[in-house]
Order: sequence, then structure tokens, then C-alpha cells
Amino acid sequence: MKGSTSTGTSHCPYLKSLSNKVGSMLCCRGSTNKYSRLDAKLEKKMVEVKRGSLGHSNFKSIDSIIMRFPQFREELKKIRDVFEQYDEDSNGTIDLEELKKCLQKLQLHLTAEEIEDLFHSCDMDGSEGIQFNEFIVLLCLIYLLKEPSSSHNTSKIDSPQLEATFDTVIEVFSFLDKNGDGKLNKTDMVKALNEAYPLEKSPAHVTRTRFKEMDWSKRGKVSFREFLFAFIDWVGIDTDEEMSPVRSSSK
Repeated sequence: MKGSTSTGTSHCPYLKSLSNKVGSMLCCRGSTNKYSRLDAKLEKKMVEVKRGSLGHSNFKSIDSIIMRFPQFREELKKIRDVFEQYDEDSNGTIDLEELKKCLQKLQLHLTAEEIEDLFHSCDMDGSEGIQFNEFIVLLCLIYLLKEPSSSHNTSKIDSPQLEATFDTVIEVFSFLDKNGDGKLNKTDMVKALNEAYPLEKSPAHVTRTRFKEMDWSKRGKVSFREFLFAFIDWVGIDTDEEMSPVRSSSK
């Protein structure tokens, strides 16, 4: 990785195609933040996570995060079985009614308002259907926001492996959130991209590009929800290539 700073991709070759794959889809939602209520909850929760970590992190640099991408990819792809089980009409998306059944089966008890908020905030292309990558984001948001069902049962979802993966994704965000305010800004990204190699500063235009890929609402701040969409794309879960033959042929 070192020695290739002139290309602007020395820190993360996975990131360079993000805007092409995700940008146009997300920009269609406009610059206004329609989901301020949900993002405010997420922001508060991430501040709590940061404070609870007391500055401890298993990640020391962007590179240490990138090294975990293959593991992230394999763990997140396991969610596909759940997704396909509740995509009852096999059209590659989960509609609102299918989502309600899914959450009920998973014993994730949310109010109708909470479910609708999550559904619409994750339905990034406005298709009234949750695609696989959006489903991953939705489950992770539920995991972050949901309290354990009882003091005797600290599990939030019935999958220790998935809980561990989501915990690690949350830790990645916390590592990038240098000032601990529950959202990411350009200064956070500069610090994160450069701290591994302080003598090899990432060019300013590279840092701006990386930040723009996440800040699709153009507010200058990146919520955990926005970060999740970018992160899943960086990890490389391709919804089209991963679709089963039956589903692919039905499109």
C-alpha cells in the first residue's frame, strides 16, 4: 500500500468505485434529511458507544479495517438466507408487509411507526422494497437501537455471530468518529486516513472524495445510517452477482 500515494488509492483500493455504484442511487433522495428523528437516535446511541469504549479500539488504522473486509463480507452474506426466506414473492426485495412478518419471526418487537421509519430510511431508491444491501443496513440499525428483551437475556438478535459482526461494524464507525459526537465529518476522515502513515499524507482531494462518497445528503456530516450503506459497498457485497439463478431470471 505504501509508495503509491500518487494514485490516491494507497489506503483503500476498495473505495474508488463507490460513488459510481452508490452515488446516483442515493442522490435521488435529495439533500434534505427526511429522517432526522431516526438519525438523531442513532447519533445519541453512537455517542454512548464511544463513551463506553473509553478510547479503546481494536482498530489502529484504516488498513487494519481493510484487512477485515473478507471476514465482514462472509459474515454479512450469511444474512441472505434470512432475506430470501422472507422475500415471499421472490422478486429480490422485501416490501413493508413482508418486513413486518420477518421482524415478528425474528422476535424483534418494534412499533408500527418504528418499522415504517426504518423501512423508508433504508429504501434508498424509493422502490417501496428493501433490497439485500438495504436489509443488512436495516438489521444493523435495529441491532444498535434495540434494547435487550430482559436483564437476564442480553442478546438483541438470535445470532451471536451476527451480533459480533454488527458490533465490529459499530466499532469501525466509532474509530472513525474521532471527536465522539456520533457523526463523521471531514476532519475525522483526514485523521483516519492519515494516522497510519503520518509521513505519507493522503492528498486532500482523495480525502474529500472519500467523504463525499458517504455524505450523500450533502450536510457535511455523515450519520451512522449513511456510513453503513458506504461501508457495505466498500466491503464488496454485490447484490446483483450474488442473487441466486432463480431470482436473477425472474428480474
